[in-house]
Amino acid sequence: MPPTATPGTLLAPPAVTPPPRTPVVVRPPVPLHTTRHGPSRELTAAVPASLVLALGLWGITRQNSMWRDEAATWQVAHRDLHEIWHLLGHADIVHGLYYALMHILFEVFGDSLLTLRIPSVIAMAVAASLAADLGARLADRWSGLGAGLAFALLPTLQTYAQEGRPYAMVTATVTLASWLLVAALHRPRARIWSAYALVVLLGALLNWFSLLALLAHAAALALARPHRAIWARWFIAVSTAIIGATPLILASRDQAGQVSWIQPSTPMTMYAVAATVVAAGGCAFLRRARTPAQPAPAAAGTPSLAAVAVPLCALPQVVLLTVSLTWQPLYVDRYVLFAQVGLALLLGVLISTLATSPLIGRPGVLLAAVTALAFVALLPMERQVRSAHSRVDDVLAAATLVTAAHDRGAGAMVFIPSARRDTAMVTPGAFPGLRDIALAQSPADSGTLHGIETAPRTTARAMLREPHIILISDAQPRPAHNARDLAKQRVLHEHFVPRSITIQRGRSITLYERIDRPHSDEPADRS
Repeated sequence: MPPTATPGTLLAPPAVTPPPRTPVVVRPPVPLHTTRHGPSRELTAAVPASLVLALGLWGITRQNSMWRDEAATWQVAHRDLHEIWHLLGHADIVHGLYYALMHILFEVFGDSLLTLRIPSVIAMAVAASLAADLGARLADRWSGLGAGLAFALLPTLQTYAQEGRPYAMVTATVTLASWLLVAALHRPRARIWSAYALVVLLGALLNWFSLLALLAHAAALALARPHRAIWARWFIAVSTAIIGATPLILASRDQAGQVSWIQPSTPMTMYAVAATVVAAGGCAFLRRARTPAQPAPAAAGTPSLAAVAVPLCALPQVVLLTVSLTWQPLYVDRYVLFAQVGLALLLGVLISTLATSPLIGRPGVLLAAVTALAFVALLPMERQVRSAHSRVDDVLAAATLVTAAHDRGAGAMVFIPSARRDTAMVTPGAFPGLRDIALAQSPADSGTLHGIETAPRTTARAMLREPHIILISDAQPRPAHNARDLAKQRVLHEHFVPRSITIQRGRSITLYERIDRPHSDEPADRS
């Protein structure tokens, strides 16, 4: 029976049960770099490393050539550890750890151009893998893969991937330190900060100019605005590394004359640095322009890719160049080779932006195509860095020329400057029967790179006893700046005449013949 309403009251509507609702789950904003599918983390790291290994092994012997810096590594690595320690008290203390490592490798695997250069190839492969993973952490995996591929193809990095010097290892340590810094900001654990301090110290012991990367790390932290506790941990880690490297830094000041060969920075050098910095800034700007207007906010203290890459690319180069312009010429591009890692990270983001465009359905295919096109475009430069003419000189070619001159009757040789004695140190078998008439004490016995020569008068008298002399010098010899070399030049000019001059790959071999009677009975100088 329907209900009846009394006067003055309203009839209540029947109760209606609402339908069940699906619960709404509120999710946090998804970061931009997780919205795009990409390769696995393993593939992101492995592909660039494999490409670096392939490019590094391609032409690694460089047409059986070796330039003067590699010759220093070669002859020092053949000394025992006691002789290496003796050398470090006089020269190349900044390379002591590297020389010891190469000595061990020569002992284990034998001396060859492959053994000389393969450590650099492996170091660059590790750096490429780390750069790719770092790009993936800071942006996305396509950006990381692009960064690793850009790293592999940069001509400057390819050059030093095939160099028997420590700069590839320094690049790897700086890249690893940058990776650990970002890891520590994500998960600030004591063991990560400890590893960071050890890697920074290792890089400094290989070449303490790597400490310039700390300026870039400080800038990245400043841009990330982390908690004060993060700053404190970073400062402790950095201080520990610097304290550990301080004895090396102070000792190297006594050998500052070894960098006196560095010329003042030219406008071309300044242009090259400026172009690199502008390119890095341009990549960062394009990345920001292509980013959605309201990206998901990053966690507090987490740096962006640009915050890590731009300072790493710019600050070490700019600071070293500024020091060179205002105090003492020190800028050499290989001393801050690790700055190229920052450029590779930014190029990776640019490549990723193009590859993941909505107009492209298969970014992996496009990325492979871009890599192949870049390789073809850079092929002339890649072939050049693997040729014997890519370096300033070739010690091995000079040894071959000396052998030919010796066959024409010469029995004595002199070097101007004495640093050109590296030809004889690297290939002693090419000098049978030839006497180094100016040498008083060998490089290993004297704890030097080039040995100790006799007094100028003693050298001159020894030269005057010879009917023929082979002079080993630079293709474009510079004026002599010491009494010993001046004495050699004077004797050759006044008493000898050149019979043959051969110039090849930065070295000159001149066969001199005596124009008057040799003074074979002249007594030696006993002073």
